[in-house]
Amino acid sequence: MATTTTTSVANAAEGVATLTLRPSPASASNNTNEEYAYAHLLPHFSADRYPPLTPFEHVDPASRALSHPNPRSFLDNATSVAEITPSLGTEVQGVNLATLDSDARDQLALEVARRGVMVFRDQQDFIDRGPDFYLQWGRHFGRLHIHPTSGHPRNYPEIHLVYRDLKSSFNFEVDDSITSTVWHSDVSYELQPPGLTTFFLLAQPQTGGDTLFTSQVQTLKKLSPQFVAFLRTLKAVHSGVEQAEFSRAGRRGGTVRREPVEHIHPVVRRHPVTGEEALYVNRQFTRRIVGLKREESENILRFLYDHIDKSADNQARVKWRPNTIVLWDNRITAHSAIVDFKESGEARHGARITPQAERPIPALDGLEL
Repeated sequence: MATTTTTSVANAAEGVATLTLRPSPASASNNTNEEYAYAHLLPHFSADRYPPLTPFEHVDPASRALSHPNPRSFLDNATSVAEITPSLGTEVQGVNLATLDSDARDQLALEVARRGVMVFRDQQDFIDRGPDFYLQWGRHFGRLHIHPTSGHPRNYPEIHLVYRDLKSSFNFEVDDSITSTVWHSDVSYELQPPGLTTFFLLAQPQTGGDTLFTSQVQTLKKLSPQFVAFLRTLKAVHSGVEQAEFSRAGRRGGTVRREPVEHIHPVVRRHPVTGEEALYVNRQFTRRIVGLKREESENILRFLYDHIDKSADNQARVKWRPNTIVLWDNRITAHSAIVDFKESGEARHGARITPQAERPIPALDGLEL
């Protein structure tokens, strides 16, 4: 969907801004009088402020599916189930996510934990059910995260939005680099970062704007056993300070609703349901390894980041089509948007439903965080 945008600010004294979007003559319908169908889901930046997040007990719904006699029965009526790569990603057609009952959602959580990423096509029913349904869906998988700096639909702060077009971006982007690729696990700086995440695009360029995923299970497995044993003894600081300062500088809507935090997580974590070990560092939010001297920490992290960047054999690329929904497990994957469509003038507008999970479990028993 090709679009043009205008930005309006309401209640400027209170710091409240909302993006408005008009279809262009190049839109799919070629009808300039047609309103954008998802205008109610455009980024809104309220002046609300939130206290620090409090710890909670997370029960992973995937654990309930372990005792199911056929934990993949939610795929029985699918018309196509195809692996994207041998170790990462499955693409599904013929399953309506919106109609899955509680047991099927548990099974879905387990399959996402096992495959890392799942791509569901033809999900207009889900997308068009709107934000109240999105919240109901997300709460099945955990406590919904309210992002401290991003835009959200008016009155729905639990829905994280991404938005970019030719003239504006409301994303946390690096614009002084030779590449737009920045591998990360969403808000890994939280004490209890996300688990299963649901994401879909509401408007997208005709081509480009793909999303890359990598398996942090496989990146770890490629390393030597001796080095992995060492990494299991390490813990690292993940920080939200830079992201907050990015917004305070007037970008991304210019708001910080909750003060930034830093938390210490294991460099190698264990999935609470599958038991798989995964590398848990990312270039966007990991800042230093605890207990090492600066040069030691920087060299180890640089090596791990380069390994993540360059390991195409651990990666999968999702090409977006209208009405596609992608689910991934943030505990065992990292991802990056690809901003290769800026010059087209088209918009990329997406919504993310982000349930939090447990505090990362160290792969090494007894590692104190």
